[in-house]
Amino acid sequence: MSTTRSPAEGRGPDGGVVRSGPPSPTGSRGSGPRAAYLRYGAGKLGGAAVSLFAVLVTSFFLFRIIPGDPVRAMTHGRQVSSEQLMALRRQFGLDLPVWQQFTEYCAKALGGDLGTSYQFHAPVGELIAAKFPATLLLTGVAVLVYSTLGLWLGTRSAWRHGSLGDRVNTGVALTLWSIPAFWLGLLLIIVFSVGIGPLPGLFPTGGMESGNETGLAHVLDVAHHMVLPVTTLVAVGYAQTLLVMRSSLLDEMGSDYLTTARAKGLRDALVRRRHAVPNALLPTVTMIFINLGHVAAGSILVETVFSWPGLGGLFYAALSVPDLPLVQGLFVVFAGAMILMNLLADLLYPLLDPRVAR
Repeated sequence: MSTTRSPAEGRGPDGGVVRSGPPSPTGSRGSGPRAAYLRYGAGKLGGAAVSLFAVLVTSFFLFRIIPGDPVRAMTHGRQVSSEQLMALRRQFGLDLPVWQQFTEYCAKALGGDLGTSYQFHAPVGELIAAKFPATLLLTGVAVLVYSTLGLWLGTRSAWRHGSLGDRVNTGVALTLWSIPAFWLGLLLIIVFSVGIGPLPGLFPTGGMESGNETGLAHVLDVAHHMVLPVTTLVAVGYAQTLLVMRSSLLDEMGSDYLTTARAKGLRDALVRRRHAVPNALLPTVTMIFINLGHVAAGSILVETVFSWPGLGGLFYAALSVPDLPLVQGLFVVFAGAMILMNLLADLLYPLLDPRVAR
């Protein structure tokens, strides 16, 4: 008895039935890796947008519970009448209902207008832009140094875990991680700036420059002022990167693919560099991008201790008034930088491990 084949069927080389009809839903366009990544990225972008709105809400209401009247703080030490105080409140919009202040604040912030500083009488955006280069220089150098140092020492400690070097590195990292940055900064000032016993002061106590140098001498002068604050940030920051990298690599140490790589005759250093470290980097990527977020946020305590003219010192000055527009603007910039860096880390994950986007 003969059989009838449908036009969409044929015989393959092995005698099996081959269907040439329309593709199945699982192979349809829109379900490939690119579409999965786009869906993943859209979800992360939506989450970042929600986080940014939460930052706007938090920055508005959080700093309004700070004790103190901004108008009275601005007129401290001067005789002003109640009519003048009311005029200042109207000028800065402090006489409006809270809900109206909030809606105007959100509308302006989303348009890039962070308001006008109470104490400096200048746009908040301009004040932040003027102080940002100093923060970028200080924290940028520190993040670059302690991220590199932490990754290198964390890799070596994990690969030789249990050795004397591993115990020393881990102990030093845990000790430095537990030390407050401002306390370590004050200690370095006492020892290396003021001098102790026969040891003279070697570095400036604060500031970014002496103010009377030009050209190469100016560059060296700024570098001289950076030594102690950068050392403080590196000492506290590298410990966290080291411990995260060490823990991630230890989780990979017993994997079958490393045993297979060694069985193929690959050198130990090659197994570590080409196979173990790339797979252990995923948890550390978040740490690195968070560190990059600190480049914009700076370090309020360290900049204050060393009188560094950056965003941290500006935030401290604004908080002491309180200068609400400046405090809110800085808070949005700090939190926005962290949200952006976390978003970039999330978008990078699927490129390192495609399974993340599935």
